[in-house]
Amino acid sequence: MKRLSIVALAAGAMALTLAGCGSDKSSDTNGLKQAGTTTVARTTSAGASTSAAAPVQPPAEAPTSATAAKKTAAPAGAQTTCGDFRDLTEDAEKQVIDQVLAANPGSFLDGSPNVALGTAKLACLASTYSNTPVAVAIRVAPK
Repeated sequence: MKRLSIVALAAGAMALTLAGCGSDKSSDTNGLKQAGTTTVARTTSAGASTSAAAPVQPPAEAPTSATAAKKTAAPAGAQTTCGDFRDLTEDAEKQVIDQVLAANPGSFLDGSPNVALGTAKLACLASTYSNTPVAVAIRVAPK
């Protein structure tokens, strides 16, 4: 008895699903025509709005000078502060990290200059470390 009711229920669900999937050709063609006209209308309105937009001017009080150039010379190595470290080029940053690791042998970052460089870049992003030496910020030197 249970099997028969399950089969009847499944057959009814299938019949409803197939009835819902049937197509009426007149509604399909109207739907396609409407979709095509709205697409064209959206395309033309978008094209018209982009050509009519005025260029954006920078505010009068905006600085006109380019961003500050990065320093290429590495400062005193282990005594370099995070504020100075942020202004260095990539090569100078690597030199500073090499000097920091050489000045602090046996640290947990010893032998991993790439990890130390990444740690220094992340630690020096914090504004609270701007006057802190890089070696202290990456925790290879005591405070």
